[in-house]
Amino acid sequence: MFKKKPNIKPLSPLKSSERRRTADQIIADFGIEVPVDSSVDPDDKAASTAGLTAVRKSILPENALSARFTTTAGPDLKQVSGTIYVGSHEGTGGEQRVLWVKVGEQMYPTVYTLWHNPKIVPLLYTPLYVVEKLQGGADLMTPGLQRGPPFPKKATKGAVVAIASLEAPTVPMAVGTCLIDVSSLGSDELWAWSTANKPGRDPPALIEAWDEQGEEDTSLVERTAAVDLEDDGGVSLDVDPTERSKAEQAQGVEGEDAPTNKDFIDVVDDKELTTKEIDDAFKNAFLFGVRHHMEQNRNQSNFGLDFPLSQSAVMALLVQPFLPTYTPARTASLQIKKSSWKNIKKFIKYLDKQKIVKCKDRDGNEVVILDIDFQDHQIEAFVPYRLPKKDAPAGASASGKPAAPLAAESSVGQKLKLISLLRPKEKLAPIFHASKADPRGLYTPHELKQHLIAYIESENLVNPKNKRLISINPQLADALLGSSAADAAALSTGTIARDALAERMVAAAAPFHAIVRNDADIAEAKPKAGAPPKIQITLETRSGNKTVTKVHGLEPFYIAPQPLADELRKTCAGSTSVDKLQGSSPKAPVMEVLVQGPQKDAILKALEKRGVNKNWVEVIDKTKGKKK
Repeated sequence: MFKKKPNIKPLSPLKSSERRRTADQIIADFGIEVPVDSSVDPDDKAASTAGLTAVRKSILPENALSARFTTTAGPDLKQVSGTIYVGSHEGTGGEQRVLWVKVGEQMYPTVYTLWHNPKIVPLLYTPLYVVEKLQGGADLMTPGLQRGPPFPKKATKGAVVAIASLEAPTVPMAVGTCLIDVSSLGSDELWAWSTANKPGRDPPALIEAWDEQGEEDTSLVERTAAVDLEDDGGVSLDVDPTERSKAEQAQGVEGEDAPTNKDFIDVVDDKELTTKEIDDAFKNAFLFGVRHHMEQNRNQSNFGLDFPLSQSAVMALLVQPFLPTYTPARTASLQIKKSSWKNIKKFIKYLDKQKIVKCKDRDGNEVVILDIDFQDHQIEAFVPYRLPKKDAPAGASASGKPAAPLAAESSVGQKLKLISLLRPKEKLAPIFHASKADPRGLYTPHELKQHLIAYIESENLVNPKNKRLISINPQLADALLGSSAADAAALSTGTIARDALAERMVAAAAPFHAIVRNDADIAEAKPKAGAPPKIQITLETRSGNKTVTKVHGLEPFYIAPQPLADELRKTCAGSTSVDKLQGSSPKAPVMEVLVQGPQKDAILKALEKRGVNKNWVEVIDKTKGKKK
């Protein structure tokens, strides 16, 4: 969306040849169907091209003009330039509007074009109040998408899409591309532009051809012929109550875990938070954490909190699990270093000034909390909010209300099985045809060798004098032999050892892996490409002579980082913390558990309780000095 009014140069008429060429390119790029009348004589060129001519006029009228423009776009207000195509459709009183915008090689239709040319792009749906935010410059994030899944198949990455509100689902109100952090060019400035400097024309109340319930196979020309866009001075977006109910049902939001409207707006505004918003989130998370312990541990002294609380314990127990990290963008924003305090030490001192806690310096490098005023008015007045469902701490429900504590963490006692699989490369396909197996399937190394044996037997390639030798035919040479000295020697003799050929069969396949839990069927595991992952334990020195132990890579093994940190804090009698691994993706963050002290053995024992074989763990000791 344009962030400021575009600078549009004088308009100039399009030549007929240029208009046809541009229209044909749009037809090709957007896959627009051109109707063909089978009853027309093929030799009658005028009649046979009537359908193409009608489509051209519909998407780019004969009165079309063009002009170059410059403006800014995107969050960084990057300078962009392109071409606008202006024209008027029948039924609009000759009022010219921007119909297409070209930036680089990409053409974008405006809503004026889509009102006359239904279904040339996929249509997405979102509530009306979200559409209003889009028109103000916001991006539509995935939590705002409604009427799905499934969503339109053509709405792929980079595809141009239209967006309509649930309240008026047949009327596109915004245009954009399916990309993250991309700016839409379908802005209010385009809507409002006209040669007469009149404000933007109101949208029609209904366009039947956009209706999903309508006829699917109607041609573009037939659909547009029935569209009436007479301007009657305004359009109401109110719909029949029964229709509104259907739209709301289509959102697929139900049950207690569904967010309220206010929560939904918070989720849709998936943007970088301000410093004040980050500060408020951390303070509220701390208040939430204290209230959670007060309600969960009413009969314990200090409500189960063991004073003094170290900085890492405050973050792990009272802050991190209660942050409102509803979306990846919010998760990336809610980092203590992005707050006004910059670190947990200053945050605790701020709480002390607020008289919520009492703290003191320890060792000159750390601040510890000696006590919490559980009767502070801010704690008593705090109202729990909805927590992210996946990241809700043990003992807290999705609604934010503390629930009964879990008897044990689900990963403790689990049985894990690591399965290595191989996917044959395309050049191995002839070998699999002999056994009628899928050449792109996933197989264990033993199964691959069995398919090789089946091929050898079907082609009678076993050497009659020495059954350990296999005769090389052209297909084996192309699929499994390369330019190495050993392969060259095999080709010169015409035979190769069966075991050597089997090794080349395994080497010519791409590795996949699956981690199966509690004797589950491998078909449910969804194998992933690449070698099997490993949990990494790292020992390193901090603050001169203090050793800490970090562990990450737990998620593929069905291990939740926070419960593991809680167990290690008790086992190791030291503070622990859980934070996002530096450099991991904000979309799918990898969490890292930090334990004070050299605690490799304790972590290995805790992992063993969770079904992890020691061969799946890699230990890196950075505390040892380099050899001279």
